[in-house]
Amino acid sequence: MEVAYGEGIEEKCTDFCSSHIDCIYYRIYRSVCQGLYLSFCKFTTVNNAEWVGLTNYKAALTDASFGRSFVFTVLFAAVSILTINIIAFGLAVLLTQKIKGTNIFRTVFFMPTLIGGIVLGYIWQILINCVLTLVEKPLLALNSTAGYWGLIILMCWQQIGYMMIIYIAGLQNVPDSLIEAAEIDGANKWQALLKVKIPMVMSSITVCVFLTLTNSFKLFDQNLALTGGDPNHSTEMMALNIYQTFYARAGALWKGYGQAKAVIFCILVISIALFQLKATRSKEVQQ
Repeated sequence: MEVAYGEGIEEKCTDFCSSHIDCIYYRIYRSVCQGLYLSFCKFTTVNNAEWVGLTNYKAALTDASFGRSFVFTVLFAAVSILTINIIAFGLAVLLTQKIKGTNIFRTVFFMPTLIGGIVLGYIWQILINCVLTLVEKPLLALNSTAGYWGLIILMCWQQIGYMMIIYIAGLQNVPDSLIEAAEIDGANKWQALLKVKIPMVMSSITVCVFLTLTNSFKLFDQNLALTGGDPNHSTEMMALNIYQTFYARAGALWKGYGQAKAVIFCILVISIALFQLKATRSKEVQQ
């Protein structure tokens, strides 16, 4: 009887979990469909949407500010991805050597990841403006070049520690026998790194590049806090541009306009991320 009772409880729990998972999937599916539908409408609330067809998409694709934000985002993402992954991998290699105090350094490098983007943005805004004042240069609100490099510095400072931990995990999983075999064959440390370690940690590289790519494209709170898109929207990234379109302007037309931009942005990020995953996974070594 106890076994039968236990089996009945297990079946009920399974049914309960399955029904709730189905409910979650339904809500996600409904939200996606509703968001896609609203991109073809003009509205102020979801209950008064009026179908306008492709008008929103035509306006979004011909919007000069949206195009500029796309170019700025691509330039930012390209530099950020390279900088973050190169520095993070270099630190991971150093911290996997048999050196005293490596655990302390890992903790120190990882700590910026725990700080929120808005807080980081305002902290770095104060620091960069202080430096610009000392060198007698225009402040961030009037200096697009400083804003661009400030965003990259902020992004690197926040993300390098997290990516470093992933690379450390990958490097620690490289079998010592492979390194010893390479050394026996006459390979030096640099050759062992290029020919053995890097190919063996391609799965970690795939994850880190994917994370830095998606984080760079969808960066919002740091952009809002550090530069706010100033001067004259020249440091405005795509996520902030969509936010400004949707919330900073009144009227039913702008809501649908912003929704269409959001759909384009979502498709763009997913497409680039899938291409990157396919490209890097093809180079992974099967262990």
